[in-house]
Amino acid sequence: MVQLIVGKKGKGKTKQLLDKVNQEIKEISGNIVYLDKSAKHMYELNNKVRLIDVSQFMIEGGSEFLGFVSGIISQDHDLQQMYFDSFLKIACLEGIDITATVEKLEKLSQKFEVDFILSVSMDESELPESLKDKIIVSL
Repeated sequence: MVQLIVGKKGKGKTKQLLDKVNQEIKEISGNIVYLDKSAKHMYELNNKVRLIDVSQFMIEGGSEFLGFVSGIISQDHDLQQMYFDSFLKIACLEGIDITATVEKLEKLSQKFEVDFILSVSMDESELPESLKDKIIVSL
């Protein structure tokens, strides 16, 4: 399952994402990975959540990002959830249609039973129609 937290920059998406991940870690039995553009939120995350600073890995496009995510999944058979803060930035999709990337994440989710929760810096009205049913929070 792919879920979206959407809203313009500065609306509080990261706080929503952090609150959700810290609640979920108490309730699920598997592992959680949190991908971000820096390590800035390290101390706001429960210590059982693995934080990955994506900026350290020289990702240059949506395909490379999907390969990166696939590599994380392949290394952790207990992985249950992945959180993507600043999704457009870490996936190098700013100003690009995200539909194909989200569809591929949906396929990965179904195949490997990993849920993806994405923070997307777009207003709900800017989102492609096909993705609007994935919104869980709109700010």
